[in-house]
Amino acid sequence: MSLLRSPLRHLTSYGVMLALIASFAIAPLGSAIAQDATPGAGGEFDAAPYEAPADGVEGEIVADGSSTVFPITQAAAEEFSNLVDGVDITVDFSGTGGGFERFCEGDTAISNASRAISEDEVAICAENGVDYYEFEIAYDGITVVVPESNTELTCISVETLGAVWGPDSEITNLNQINAEFADVELDLYGPGTDSGTFDYFTDAINGEEGLSREDYTPSEDDQVLVQGVSGSDGGFGYFGYSYYAENEDILNAVAVAQSPDLSDCVLPSPETIQDGTYAPLSRPLYLYVNAQQLRESPALQEFMRFYLANAEELALVADYIGSPADVYDTAVEDLEAAIDGTGTPDSQATPDA
Repeated sequence: MSLLRSPLRHLTSYGVMLALIASFAIAPLGSAIAQDATPGAGGEFDAAPYEAPADGVEGEIVADGSSTVFPITQAAAEEFSNLVDGVDITVDFSGTGGGFERFCEGDTAISNASRAISEDEVAICAENGVDYYEFEIAYDGITVVVPESNTELTCISVETLGAVWGPDSEITNLNQINAEFADVELDLYGPGTDSGTFDYFTDAINGEEGLSREDYTPSEDDQVLVQGVSGSDGGFGYFGYSYYAENEDILNAVAVAQSPDLSDCVLPSPETIQDGTYAPLSRPLYLYVNAQQLRESPALQEFMRFYLANAEELALVADYIGSPADVYDTAVEDLEAAIDGTGTPDSQATPDA
């Protein structure tokens, strides 16, 4: 029987759903993904057509990396394990950077990433002889949040957001954001420095990856951030959209405006994330897959076939936003080329390719 291990099961709506359906048969293999599914709507999982090898498949797969991508890969692993016996799948989260550290040492087959691999990480993988393929699997919008009790901070400009989170920030009170707001000391929460969300946010908001104030509570576990922000009157933080969507009863999302006068406030939603109007905090999410392991491991091959065939549905169930259909079509083609040996790993692509 396949086993799924993770260091901490997130208490998400998807996790609850899995517990409820564990004793029931999964949707028939021939059932199709609903074409009119609402982006990010969650709900029950409908597997795309997938036929497991008649003679079975065995092996071990280790995935690590982004806590943002974790729920999607966790969902893929659990659903695959419902269909295929004999495959051990371990899904960990140590942050995008931490995941790439293990991946570039050859310790993992899959690296979940909420940003693209960096030049330094590319060099380390190359030095260690680790080739890889990159697959886009979903979209996310980094969501700025306050506790449900905070009804004053409903929109913030990119400029003010940078002033709050910049390395030299002296903003410590809600009324420093707007003099008309209540006198409440800010209690800041955000991803740790190994997080791809941290990297993306600091680059998009502060103009340089890693540039941030340090007097906040960091964690690679987004549930810690959710509880921290929601449990403090001055709570203020940011993390992936899924964790906000699953906790709307205890959190408020803050709209983001490009203009300092807040004339163009946009809240994160499946629609605004997918069409890019929730800027600059909309971003793609990735899987990086070890090329050698993909060629040699039937278990990894079958898992990736299942994952990419169901990537949109898995994203929706986990409260993320699916990528365009042509992205998934290309990913499936690239996967088959990687498996049959006709593909070129993305790690070997030229910068202009």
